[in-house]
Amino acid sequence: MKKIALLLLLMISACARTQAPVVEDSYQEETVADLYIKAKSFLDNESYQSAVEAFEELERQHPYSVWATKSQLMSAYSYYKNMKYDDALLALDRYIELHPVDKDIAYAYYLRALCYYEQIQDVTKDQTVTELALYSMDEVIRRFPKTSYAKDAKLKIDLTKTNLAGQQMSIGRYYLNRKFYNAAINRFNNVVKDYQTTAYIEEALYRLVESYLSIGIYTEAKKMGAILSHNYPNSEWYRLAYNLLKENNLADQ
Repeated sequence: MKKIALLLLLMISACARTQAPVVEDSYQEETVADLYIKAKSFLDNESYQSAVEAFEELERQHPYSVWATKSQLMSAYSYYKNMKYDDALLALDRYIELHPVDKDIAYAYYLRALCYYEQIQDVTKDQTVTELALYSMDEVIRRFPKTSYAKDAKLKIDLTKTNLAGQQMSIGRYYLNRKFYNAAINRFNNVVKDYQTTAYIEEALYRLVESYLSIGIYTEAKKMGAILSHNYPNSEWYRLAYNLLKENNLADQ
């Protein structure tokens, strides 16, 4: 009886081995060249998420190759092209930390600045990202002054500063319209002090004339008018300031 039970057990075990599905490992390691060509093809065809995955796969399969380093940067660029700026910034921070002396490090800093720059909002919105863009562009200029990236960063800084000045002016006008004159003066003074090269400087000086007159600080009103007269004698803002001062018997004849 025991022999029959043992025989049945052996037969069941054999059947189980015969019927068990065979799982084959479908994973195949690809060469660096094949992976890079595939990733670059995705990027060229604007399949940015696929490009990211392909570049990351290259780095995973060949972590010690020079192309793994290149793929980290290309993955960040793919995120940037896909407008996934937070992901791009994370990838760029990792690349910069791991490869501070890589031959493409200047471009990495520049691309990081672009990620902030592309997110700049209009002057009525929060300008935190604008300030980050300004800092990052300045960093490119400081670290890599002789590169084409620094040259382009200088051009983009003008728009960045214009946005920051515009926000200060918008808030200043808000305070002025509601007769919060001291708060308005602080905003307009910020523009005069920090954003002299922007198109808002003339209006800021005029608004200071207006604000100081409203609270009876006539010496400061005349001073702002004099600055307008000296630097922007043909400005419409100077004409308005002169008329205001004249109405208050403060205009120089």
